[in-house]
Amino acid sequence: MLNISTNKKVPLEAIEQFNTVKNLASRPHYRILNRIIAGLSLIALLVLFLPWTQNISGTGAVTTLKPDQRPQTIHTAIAGRIEKWYVQEGDFVEKGDTILFISEVKEDYFDPNLVANTREQADAKINALESYDGKVRALESQMAALANEKDLKLQQAKNKIRQSVLKVKSDSIDLEAVKTELKIATTQFDRSVQLNKEGLKPLTDVEEKRLKLQEAQAKIITQENKLLTARNELINAKVEVNRISAEYSEKISKSSSDKFTALSSQYDTQAQVNKLENQYVNYSIRNGMYYIKAPQRGYVNRALQSGLGETVKEGTLIVSIMPADYQIAVETFVNPIDLPLLKKGDEVRVWFDGWPTIVFSGWPGMSYGTFGGRIVAIENFISPNGKYRVLIAPDQVEAPWPKQLSIGAGAQTIALLDTVPIWFEIWRTLNGFPPNYYQPVEGSIKKQ
Repeated sequence: MLNISTNKKVPLEAIEQFNTVKNLASRPHYRILNRIIAGLSLIALLVLFLPWTQNISGTGAVTTLKPDQRPQTIHTAIAGRIEKWYVQEGDFVEKGDTILFISEVKEDYFDPNLVANTREQADAKINALESYDGKVRALESQMAALANEKDLKLQQAKNKIRQSVLKVKSDSIDLEAVKTELKIATTQFDRSVQLNKEGLKPLTDVEEKRLKLQEAQAKIITQENKLLTARNELINAKVEVNRISAEYSEKISKSSSDKFTALSSQYDTQAQVNKLENQYVNYSIRNGMYYIKAPQRGYVNRALQSGLGETVKEGTLIVSIMPADYQIAVETFVNPIDLPLLKKGDEVRVWFDGWPTIVFSGWPGMSYGTFGGRIVAIENFISPNGKYRVLIAPDQVEAPWPKQLSIGAGAQTIALLDTVPIWFEIWRTLNGFPPNYYQPVEGSIKKQ
């Protein structure tokens, strides 16, 4: 440093020669102050080695353990017009109690006898269905009768074919016999003629043999005619079999067609019956929806619709209800960096807004007004606030939570982790490191 000042530096030894300086230096409070500083430094050094419980803090609110125990809103299942209120805000309702009555606004359901008329239509269709069923059974009986008659007719026609075959055989034999007679008659006639020429037979005998020959020739023609007639009858019998088969096949096919037509009408009527039954059930259920009822016992928190004559659409919020029976819990939100350190069953200290509390986060044993809890669920997807939701239930081995708590009240939580010296915690915080990964011994429970 350059010595450019004109002022000369006064040595310390020159100041000590004055009495005022000597009196100030001999005062006792300087020694006391030094001792205090030294003591505080020693205490601060000892404090650095005191135990400190690492924790994860979170902020949340009181809720219920089960989803069906949380406040819910009642919606309208159908559109309608508000006609009458049966409750007011703050009333206690049992399950099934009527909250509101609405009237119909759609013209398709204005008929007051809609349900009864639909029932009558369904009954009429059921009777028609039974008629079609009877018609199908009658046609099946008719088809069975036609099939039986066809079998008998075919058997009769086949018997006639057998008779015709036998007759053809008989006529064929007769024809052969007649041919034999003709051959014999021809031989006898030729012999008579020869003998007559030789003078051994008279002419009358020749004429007699000629007559017999002519009779045999006429008889063979008659027999051939009979054989042809028998063969024609055989052909006609075979044709009759085919005719009977075709005739009864046509009749059975017509009956089968009528049967399937009746079945088609029966199935169509069955579909109409099902549709009408469905409409009947829907109309009956819709009539019950005019009265909006409480789904469970609880308190009417707030009427979200008001007045009379107001029209509401399907799914409109009508009223909110807080269930009377519920298991209390706390939902808290933690930073993503702390999520890997938490798991189901971990111990958590909880305190509530408006409840007398003194909290030392590093020394939970010295805290007052906190309650024990256990993690029962950890959400795997981040919430809109950028944190993860954790659900905490009361710890059954500790004092119960206050009964005066209301759903939605604010709550603060700290999840207890490993116990480390204070100097380590200060060093970890200054460096921005996360708390130690803490794996508690199974079955161990921290007493607070």
